[in-house]
Amino acid sequence: MSIEENELLGAARDAIALAKKHGASAASAYSSKTREVETTWRDGKLEKIAEATTRSISLGVFADGRWGSMTTSDLRPAALDRFVDDAVAMVRALAKDPHRKLPDPSLYAGRTTADLEIFDASVADLTTDARLLRAKATEEGARTARGADRIASVTTSMSDSATTHARVASNGFEGTYRTGTVSTEAEVSVKDADGRRPEDWSAASVRRLADLPDPLAVGRDATERAVARLGAKKVGSGSMTVLVEARAAGALLRHLIGPLQGAQLQQKESFFDGKLGATVTSRVLTLTDDPLLVRGLASRPFDGEGMATKTRPLVESGVLRGYFLDVYYASKLGMAPTSGRPTNVVVKAGTRSPASLLADVKDGIVVTGFLGGNSNSTTGVFSLGVSGFRVVRGVKTEPIAEMNIAGNHLDFWKRLVAVGDDTYRYSTTRSPSLLFEGVSVAGK
Repeated sequence: MSIEENELLGAARDAIALAKKHGASAASAYSSKTREVETTWRDGKLEKIAEATTRSISLGVFADGRWGSMTTSDLRPAALDRFVDDAVAMVRALAKDPHRKLPDPSLYAGRTTADLEIFDASVADLTTDARLLRAKATEEGARTARGADRIASVTTSMSDSATTHARVASNGFEGTYRTGTVSTEAEVSVKDADGRRPEDWSAASVRRLADLPDPLAVGRDATERAVARLGAKKVGSGSMTVLVEARAAGALLRHLIGPLQGAQLQQKESFFDGKLGATVTSRVLTLTDDPLLVRGLASRPFDGEGMATKTRPLVESGVLRGYFLDVYYASKLGMAPTSGRPTNVVVKAGTRSPASLLADVKDGIVVTGFLGGNSNSTTGVFSLGVSGFRVVRGVKTEPIAEMNIAGNHLDFWKRLVAVGDDTYRYSTTRSPSLLFEGVSVAGK
């Protein structure tokens, strides 16, 4: 355990002891320290270097059958004592809620001891010059790519963060871990003949510095994607085959995953209500929540309540297998707690390449991005703006813009016919390309 972990663990223990001193029947405390650095480079000049370090304690207090949660960034002993005293007093003014409770201690058991490789000490050793060099190299890649003569502007950045987490609960839980993330990004806008400035991006976020891709490649990819948007327009509407690119699939999947959370289920605002064990998607979809994924961007040994994290199926061959339930909403629903929010949501990859999937699109579109729209978590009805390319007989023909796909999730996901082998790694939603048939596409 690092010195910083020990210090934060000590602060959380102190907060619990103070809560008990001031009359709390039970309490939990989460203390953390985060350091974030962002370097932004725009059109050959340094635009911004921002660095921030934050430290705080969030305290959950139980008193007289009531519960409340408060946060402070002032960890000086006298200030912390006042904060906790005030917190207990405020909780006593709230309404009673029998569903608020700490997890049963049995849910703390089985915490992984494996190294999830979610912290890289070398990130802390990055210098200002090293960050600048990567941001500059990313722009160089953008400005030396095919079509770079059409560039209007390039913005690149490198950012990194490190967080130390410590949690203590008065019924026996203690735990710490450290996380870190490092990212490279490029945004490129280009000049279209009609005066528009289409833009696109490329980025990578990873846990380990050594896993970052070549910055030149990131920049080139951003330019090539932006140039491919030149001349984008609406095409005709219809029922079409739709291939969703791997890096865009996460945005689509988040609309599917959101209604699996306890609050929406309990408030009858989820189209998955009452559907455990039912077929809700095509059989080709298997979806897993994996908090133990090595180097995963959302991996963690325990969740926000201290419950040991476990890999869990959400959808198995189309059948709904699990919800996201914290202790509170599990109690309200009369179900067993799982964990209150997603971590790394992983789509089981198929065996076919994106090129093979594209060849199956005889009349349709490839979606490379989602742009606004809406998705109703209660009914499942959605309409989402898309960008991408028209496809005829397996060949991309022209870029498209200002178009929508629409439907109902409970029908739409049953139209999934194939899953690619090209899992996108730089997201908490790890999905390959997804091929759907018979999708309603609206254009001109």
